[in-house]
Parts: sequence; C-alpha cells; structure tokens
Amino acid sequence: MRRFWKEVSLEPSTFGHAVRLDGRAVNTPTRNELALPTKRLADAVIAEWEAVEKTIDPMLMPMTGFANAAIDHIGADRDGFVTAIAAYGENDLLCYRAAADEPLGTRQAAVWDPWLDCARARYDVSFVIVEGIMHQPQPEATLAKLRAAVAARGTFELAAMAKLAHLSGSLVLTLALVERAGEADEVWNAACLDEIWQEELWGADHWADKNRADRRAEFMAAVRFLELLSTST
Repeated sequence: MRRFWKEVSLEPSTFGHAVRLDGRAVNTPTRNELALPTKRLADAVIAEWEAVEKTIDPMLMPMTGFANAAIDHIGADRDGFVTAIAAYGENDLLCYRAAADEPLGTRQAAVWDPWLDCARARYDVSFVIVEGIMHQPQPEATLAKLRAAVAARGTFELAAMAKLAHLSGSLVLTLALVERAGEADEVWNAACLDEIWQEELWGADHWADKNRADRRAEFMAAVRFLELLSTST
C-alpha cells in the first residue's frame, strides 16, 4: 500500500490510544481498531507510520506488527497462545547439555545454571538437566507453575513472548526478560551459547553470522515492544 496520508495522530479509544491517519481509524489486517495500551507504545507505532515515505514495508514497522498480532491473533485465541508459549518449558534449551566433564558442558553450566537458579527461586520449581538431546519430561508441577507465569501476562506481552520463546528456545529466558530479571544482550548471548562455542572452535561463517544478526534484530524488537508496554520511562 502506498502512502496516502499527511498526518498521523492519536485519539482516546475504548482499547487505549488509537492511531489515526488524517483523522481516520487505522485497522489491523483483520479489521480491528489499531489501539495501543500505553502512550509509549503508541508513540513508537506513530513514528513507524510517519517514517513511511512511499510504500508500507512491514519489515520496517515491527512495533505495528507485534500490535497487530496481539489484537488479531492472540486476542482471539489467548489460551492457545499461552499453551504454545508454555510448551517451550517442556524442552527448554537450558536443560539440554553436553556432558558435564566436556568443555562445552562446563561453559553451559557456567552460563545457564544462574538462569535456572533464578527461575527455581522465583517459581519454586525444579528442573531435570539432560546430557544429550533425547527428550526427558520436566516435573508436572514445574510445567504447571511456568504455564501459570505465562498465563499471568497481558495479551500484548504474549505477542512479544511468542517471538522471544521461538528465537531463544527457552521459556526460562523468555520469562526472565518479561519479568525484567535479565538484560537483553545477556539473555541473547545465553540463547546463542552453542553457536558462539562452535564459532570459537571453527571460526566465523558469513551466512551463519548474518542469520544470527537477523534473528538478534527480531529478538531485540520483541524486547523493545515489551519495554514500551511499561508505563514508566
């Protein structure tokens, strides 16, 4: 779609701060009102629309994209998305390790154990640590408590969490971010530990580096979306 508007503005709405183009409502892809729950997020979405020069490029409008997903998809199937996000706890990246006496296993323990320790303390849960990649079930009580932690988050938060869990492979790391128990760069590096380890052993690969950079950009966009949901500056 080509740019047809001159002015982007906000108006109060039942659902928050509604975006207007030349005074007309902006709709999501499924024709819901594009309304944001916080002024900070609304301002970021407005900035994306104002930055459009000739043609809309969704890749350059990540905050709008997350908002559309929250309104159109997660709002329509909240329980389904909670279940899908919580499922990452069943095979959490942090629980699958190289052998403890191998150098990689030692690095994984040093980097990943503190995140698991934080989750143990926050949710009063335990984790099964696995050497290798064969699936081992986590305790049912752990999965239930982690699911409850996901279900407690708002619809817009779930939009970001779905992306963060997919990119990191870890519900523990995703919850650490949404609860502000860790810094984004630190969490991303923990999620990429195995890739970084291979790079240290065998050297960098251009396409692998590009792929990780692209994923990092998506990851950081989801983190920013979470931050903009806060009403504090």
